[in-house]
Amino acid sequence: MSVTSAAIRPFTFETPEMELQVLRGRITATRWPEKETVSDQSQGTPLATVRELARYWAAEHDWRKCEASLNALPQFITEIDGLDIHFLHVRSKHEDALPLIVTHGWPGSIIEQLKIIGPLTDPTAHGGAAVDAFHLVIPSIPGYGFSGKPTATGWGPERIGRAWVELMKRLGYSQFVAQGGDWGAIITDLIAVEAPPELIGIHTNMPAAVPPEIDQALQLGKPIPSGLPDDERRACEQLAFFYKHTAYAQMMASRPQTLTGLVDSPIGLAAFMIDHDVASLALISRVFDGHPEGLTRDDLLDNITLYWLTNTALSSSRLYAENKLPFLTVKGVSIPVAVSVFPDELYQAPQSWAQEAYPKLIHYNRLDKGGHFAAWEQPQLFVDEVRAGFRSLR
Repeated sequence: MSVTSAAIRPFTFETPEMELQVLRGRITATRWPEKETVSDQSQGTPLATVRELARYWAAEHDWRKCEASLNALPQFITEIDGLDIHFLHVRSKHEDALPLIVTHGWPGSIIEQLKIIGPLTDPTAHGGAAVDAFHLVIPSIPGYGFSGKPTATGWGPERIGRAWVELMKRLGYSQFVAQGGDWGAIITDLIAVEAPPELIGIHTNMPAAVPPEIDQALQLGKPIPSGLPDDERRACEQLAFFYKHTAYAQMMASRPQTLTGLVDSPIGLAAFMIDHDVASLALISRVFDGHPEGLTRDDLLDNITLYWLTNTALSSSRLYAENKLPFLTVKGVSIPVAVSVFPDELYQAPQSWAQEAYPKLIHYNRLDKGGHFAAWEQPQLFVDEVRAGFRSLR
C-alpha cells in the first residue's frame, strides 16, 4: 500500500444550488398514481403519505441545515482496498475513551447516527459519566453516501468488515469495539467472526440469533415448530411475517440495475425507501400526518436527500446482491457481545436464542420503545444501551 493511498484527507460537501433547484423541480413535476385500493398499508407506501412528503420536501425542507451539521463534524476520506471510504471521526475529550466504530444500514446513512455523537463522545454533557466516553468512528458503507462506489463485484459485508478493521488500525486504535444495526449489524457480526485481535466486543440491535433450521423452515413457508416457549414462538411469527414482506430486498438482491427509476425520480426513491418494514412505514406515515414520534419530517428527508444528491440509489442496493449469507441466522461469533432488543425490530430475539448464538453474551436487554432504526428514532435509549453493553469491557 502506498503512502498516498493510506492518507486520511479532510472532507466537506457543498451542494451546488442548481442541484437543489433541479430536485425541487422534479418533485413538483411528479406524475402521480391513483390511490391504493385498500384502507390500510398492505399495498405499500400510501399515496397520501407520499403526497405530503413531496409537498414538504419541495416547499419547506432545508437541506442546507443538514449539510451544515455534517460539515461541522470532522469528516474524512481514506482509500482502503482500492476504494475511497468516507467517515466521521469524533474523538472524545476524555483521552481514555473507548474507541467505537458504528455502522449504518439500508435505507440509512451516517445521518442515522448524528443524534448519538454528542452523548457518546461527551457523556458528562449529556447525563453520563466520563467513564462512559467513546472515541467515535462512523463510516459510510461503500456505495452509500460519500464513500466510493464499487465498479466491480466483491464488496460484500465480509470485505467491508475487513476494511473497517483497517480503518480503525489506520486511525491508531489498537483496541476497539463495534456496533451496528441492519447491514451494520451483519457487518459487525462478520468482523466478530473473523475476531481480529483489535476487536474486543460488539453491540447489536439486530442480533443474528435465529437457529438455522428454524430460519430455513420459515423461509420455505413451513409451519412454526411446535412446543416452543412463548417468546420463541412469537419471534418465529414475526420472522414468518417479515419473510413474506421483503420484496424490496429480493429485488435489490436479484435485479438491482432494474431499479433505474429510483435514480430518475426523487419521489419514486422516497416511496421505495420509506417502505422498509411494516412498523417503520407506519411510524413514517404518522410523522407525515403531523405526529412525529422519534423521527421528524426533516430527519427522513435529510436522509433521502443525501441518497438523491450522491446518486446512490443503485450503488447502495447492490450490497444486497453482494451478500451471500442469511440476514438473521447464527454466524459463529465467539467474542463478547451485547444485545439490545427493540420492540418494533424485525423480530424480537429471545434471550435463549441470543445466549446460544453468542456464547460470550455480556448484556441482553429488551426495550419498551423503538424500532429498526433505533439510534435515529430513540437515541437516548440507544446511547444508554451502548454504554451499558460495553461497560464491562473497559
